[in-house]
Amino acid sequence: MKLNNLLKATIKSEGIVNIIDTSQKEIDLFDDDFLDGISQIPEKNLAIELLKKLLKDKISGYKGRNIVKSEIFSEMLKTTMNRYINCLIETEEVIKELLDIAEEIKSAKDAGKDLGLNDEELAFYDALAKPENINDFIDNEDLIKMTHELTDALNKNRTIDWQKKDSDRAKMRMIVKRLLKNDYPPKDQEYALDIVIAQCEQWADLEIKL
Repeated sequence: MKLNNLLKATIKSEGIVNIIDTSQKEIDLFDDDFLDGISQIPEKNLAIELLKKLLKDKISGYKGRNIVKSEIFSEMLKTTMNRYINCLIETEEVIKELLDIAEEIKSAKDAGKDLGLNDEELAFYDALAKPENINDFIDNEDLIKMTHELTDALNKNRTIDWQKKDSDRAKMRMIVKRLLKNDYPPKDQEYALDIVIAQCEQWADLEIKL
């Protein structure tokens, strides 16, 4: 949505229109100049509402691509806004925390490049790496290798409507279980299995929508 339209639809504030460069075609939540412009808006309550809306939209779009990260970012946003609503932090603090969340999402967007993983692989990597103590059992290189193997196996066996067929779904679960069996901690296997399958469903749904 164009910046002018978004601003008129969400807050209708001349102050914000004057501060932010409305000549840009699209809002880029990760643009440093844009974020700096928001932080300088005199009407801090409006800046908070704008940031909250932009973050919620970004996180919502993220959900279909990476369940683990979207849950983390959703919880971060919820915690910050609850603290603000309960008067535990001032307006300047909440704006800073919301800007920090934007930076976290920006960093997560580029994390796959550092690991040599594409977006789909990164989503499965995040699912496998979620247990807090997982690195006590598996080093990062092995997690990356497992992620590649997992993604390849799932892609070779995934069909458009696999998640709607019990037999195909059972087959996918067996594939994941087999890949996790020898290397993944037994007590975390079922947990990882559920997240990986849920993530696979999200990707299948996303592909259908696209």
